[in-house]
Amino acid sequence: MSASVVVREYACLTTAPVAPDDLDYAQVSESAFDWLCELSARFNSNGAKLLQVQGRRSLKWDSYVGVLETPCGTRLEIVPKHHEEGDCLQKGRQLLRKLIQRALDLKAREASVAGLELFEAPLSEWVMAQFLAELDLLVKRGVRFDYQRVEEEQRFLRGQLNVVAQMRQRPGKQHYFQIRHDVFQPNRAENRLLKSALEQVAKSTRDANNWRLAAELRAMLSDLPASRQIDLDFRAWSTDRLMAHYQAIKPWCELILNQQMPLAVSGEWRGMSMLFPMEKLFERYVEGWLRNCLVPGAELITQGKGGGESLCKQGSKPVFKLKPDFLVDNDGRRWVLDAKWKRAAQGAEKKKEALREADFYQLFAYGHKYLDGKGELALIYPRTRQFDQPLPPFDYSPDLRLWALPFDLDADRLLIDDEMQFTDCMRAAMGTAPLDQAVIPG
Repeated sequence: MSASVVVREYACLTTAPVAPDDLDYAQVSESAFDWLCELSARFNSNGAKLLQVQGRRSLKWDSYVGVLETPCGTRLEIVPKHHEEGDCLQKGRQLLRKLIQRALDLKAREASVAGLELFEAPLSEWVMAQFLAELDLLVKRGVRFDYQRVEEEQRFLRGQLNVVAQMRQRPGKQHYFQIRHDVFQPNRAENRLLKSALEQVAKSTRDANNWRLAAELRAMLSDLPASRQIDLDFRAWSTDRLMAHYQAIKPWCELILNQQMPLAVSGEWRGMSMLFPMEKLFERYVEGWLRNCLVPGAELITQGKGGGESLCKQGSKPVFKLKPDFLVDNDGRRWVLDAKWKRAAQGAEKKKEALREADFYQLFAYGHKYLDGKGELALIYPRTRQFDQPLPPFDYSPDLRLWALPFDLDADRLLIDDEMQFTDCMRAAMGTAPLDQAVIPG
């Protein structure tokens, strides 16, 4: 029998009875518990930490969010541990959807941001609803057909005669013709992938509206075959101008078919599973906000496009690459910023809970390699009740200092101290245009 379990990051999962409606403790079935243990072992062997085993009857979830479906039918939903007041579940779902949209550059087909906030279903149902809405629009606009070359044996001539194959015809079959011709049909890579994703949605959804729309679309696309080689079909996805109306649905299709995962669940079981590291989601969201708020002429260099500095060299070979999350360059001046998904706190006695010594050493190396020991660096943390103002700067030297800044995910703004020179690089209206309004079309 299927069951739904909702928890937050770092929650404990156990087979023992727990209090209901507790987002930090949840009970799962024995079969789900055993499967999660096996999944955790596979992730650990690949260098990813998903769960911590605590005793024989308890598992501690790590900093991953999303949806995980077990073979026994248990659907585990993990939301960010960010809000402590009000409806934490609803706020967590809203935040997770917003972060995923930014991380994967998805366009949600909603009438407004208010409509998005009223969608109270779990993440998986929201993803399936977005896919179905895009597919419904695509079908109304028209599924793309293409000519497919067919080689077959018939009693009549059609198209071209395959002369070589005809000459090799066995005795007694001279009355058959080996022919080749083109058939105008919708059997192409993009449509096969859409059919596979639609079948997955129809099988996985538990929402009545999603199921009804999926059934209608399945009837319309009943003649289409599903994809047998998903990876190859995605590589064959065309991007020419005749396929422009297919581009909006591609990310949702990849998401459902587990082809665009920061962390995908491997193995034979392929349920409706989507897992995301919160560190990466937060980093990508801050990146999008920075791009939206920098003054014209300022350049944002991300980790994947860094300058390639290294901590040291062995001969001519660089050793220990240094790649800050963000390097901002404006009119010859530079700033280094790093995003950390940790719960910082005000007060000297609580700083060590999130302000790790290793992070300070890391930023110290960035400052000397990228800023030549002169300038400003920043660690960006999510804003919480305990950390709602920038901390006083940390001085590495008279010329190099580090700031700890809160980023308000609800208001979409970075709280910067007036003394920080990084404000020169930001627009005057910084933080007044929420990022989700720039991402979600009205």
